Amino acid sequence: MAPGEFLPHALAGAPLVSGRGGGKGPPMANRKKIALIGAGNIGGELAALVARKELGDVVLFDIPQKTDFAKGKALDLEQNGAVLGYDASIKGTSSWADCAGADVLIVTAGIPRKPGQSRDDLVATNLPIIRSVADGAKEHCPDALVIVISNPIDAMVYEFKRRTGFPRERVLGMAGVLDSARFQLFLAREANVSVKDVRAMVLGGHGDDMVPVLSACTINGVRATELISKDKLEAIVARTRKGGGEIVGLMGTSAYYAPASSAVAMAESFLLDQKRLLPAAVYLDGEYGYKDLYMGVPVVIGGKGVEKIVELPLTAEEKEMLAKSAKSVQGITDVVKAAS
Repeated sequence: MAPGEFLPHALAGAPLVSGRGGGKGPPMANRKKIALIGAGNIGGELAALVARKELGDVVLFDIPQKTDFAKGKALDLEQNGAVLGYDASIKGTSSWADCAGADVLIVTAGIPRKPGQSRDDLVATNLPIIRSVADGAKEHCPDALVIVISNPIDAMVYEFKRRTGFPRERVLGMAGVLDSARFQLFLAREANVSVKDVRAMVLGGHGDDMVPVLSACTINGVRATELISKDKLEAIVARTRKGGGEIVGLMGTSAYYAPASSAVAMAESFLLDQKRLLPAAVYLDGEYGYKDLYMGVPVVIGGKGVEKIVELPLTAEEKEMLAKSAKSVQGITDVVKAAS
């Protein structure tokens, strides 16, 4: 099998219709279930987006101490559906049994960053949380596509896969879509063009060593380097790398609108078999020269999960930056491994 190709998963591409009454009568639509682990800022925005897009029914899960909070947020969102006209069941819960059989599991559980903290500072706090989530997912959602948002993403998604044993095509980390969106916005503002026409790609770990790939960045087919000066591009790259920290410094907590939209874009591509090419943290097994590591690379997400890893032809400078980013990711991943 060629590098970057994945074996199909038997259940990921299940048909969207099923028989009713033992095969009697017309087929009925099979509503999808999206379980959101963590009912905080990102979880709430995820639920709102999934409901508005009518991608499926939502389970908003949190710890027992926050059961009523999750239920209240779910009820508020369902009432919002009566105003906006979307049909989606949204249930708040602290029981994993309510998540059973989920088609998609999006994990936001954990402590968000505070001013002055790096993502790596969260390892000790969020590692036991991700392990608890992995155990629940393994028991109740064995066939779900899993998208991890909890920081530090690259290490947390690695631990989730290690602990569950789920195949790599069904366990992803959300970072590249968000980082690329930030890069895309900053480029559009500098070039004074529509953000819709900018195509940007950010690879590597979700940290200060991430790799905005200028050689793959275009504005409606025109290289960004033709429209923006080198010094301005360097400033944009630096701002992109610090994009999350900039928001933490302003709000006192992590971003949630753009991260939620990024995860939903990934989930939607899976649920609707859109086969979008998106940057995501995926388990590497030789691609780009790295093994046993989760790192952001371009992937095709379809009904089978991650269906292909795309290896870009990077410049020598970009390869050097990716190596530096991989070293940082490896360092934090080794901390997680040592704590196993």
